Amino acid sequence: MKKTRVGIIGCGGISHFHMNGYKALEAEGRVEIVACCDIDEKKLDKYAEQYNIPHKYTDAAEMMKNEQLDCVSVCVWNSAHKDCTITALRGGANVLCEKPMALNAQEAQEMYDEAKKAGKLLQLGFVRRFGEDADTVKRLVDDGTFGDIYYAKATYLRQNGCPGGWFGDKKFSGGGPLIDLGVHVIDLTRYLAGCPKPVSAFGVTYDNLGMHRAESEMGWHVEEGDHPYNVEDLCAAMIRFDNGLTLSIEASFNLNIEGDVGDVQLFGTKAGTSVGNMRVLTTKDGKFITFTPEGEHSFRFGPAFEGEIRGFVDASEGKAPCKAPAEDGVWLMKIIDAIYESAKTGKSVEIK
Repeated sequence: MKKTRVGIIGCGGISHFHMNGYKALEAEGRVEIVACCDIDEKKLDKYAEQYNIPHKYTDAAEMMKNEQLDCVSVCVWNSAHKDCTITALRGGANVLCEKPMALNAQEAQEMYDEAKKAGKLLQLGFVRRFGEDADTVKRLVDDGTFGDIYYAKATYLRQNGCPGGWFGDKKFSGGGPLIDLGVHVIDLTRYLAGCPKPVSAFGVTYDNLGMHRAESEMGWHVEEGDHPYNVEDLCAAMIRFDNGLTLSIEASFNLNIEGDVGDVQLFGTKAGTSVGNMRVLTTKDGKFITFTPEGEHSFRFGPAFEGEIRGFVDASEGKAPCKAPAEDGVWLMKIIDAIYESAKTGKSVEIK
């Protein structure tokens, strides 16, 4: 059996989760991990040695020219997503690009158009779609348990959780917790609700606290280095969709709360649930009842990434449909653009 040839662009933290997924498939004899690429030579050398990768590059175009790769994961900072993805697509590979898709919807559209032109798969790193919790709720939604879902609340709040470095530098990240954390729960909500199209958004952002507010406390604080901190601490927004669904979203790096909070809540005409605790509230015989669905309900980082990588390789080989297609990434970037524009202007923004 011909093995799928794999390459990695970007050898930072998130790439290790991708690599674990590829290693599981390598152990099954399905893939061959051929090459890795990073502009930091020290990081590159360490990564190649750690995973026994035979070829290493500091230039993505050179890697694509030399290695004839079938699948490539793009795990670089957000501002490089577009260029690295297009380079890999033009080099003949199917691409799994980490979230967010790009800095803005225009870049995302360019990536989507390039994938269609190349006739290649472009999958987005919406890993929450691959969690056991998402599988359970999606099954209930599809079988009609919730009826029509008309309202949802999504939160991803950190008390003291700015990763520092390029994450706080808008030039490299595109923004703060909305584009870094909010994308996860916005996409998860939209996915569970059947991927309705967004029509408008109203949002606010705040930068009142800053990453140095709790120097003495344990947190995600990392020294700024060469990167300024110029993104929001908190974003809150309301998003309307074409099927009548309204989504309330909150995301923060820094917020005066007791601890970190993350959840998606769905409210339908027949039932409601919190994805976090997986208790379904509904009615039966004129009474309120709650039940816990059968099966696994958790979101486990490692298994979810392994499922994402397996799904990507399956889709690239034509064995399964893509679970997180590029089109959904474009819609997500349109939502994020609209929220940031609304926060700047103080007005609701239409999404087209």
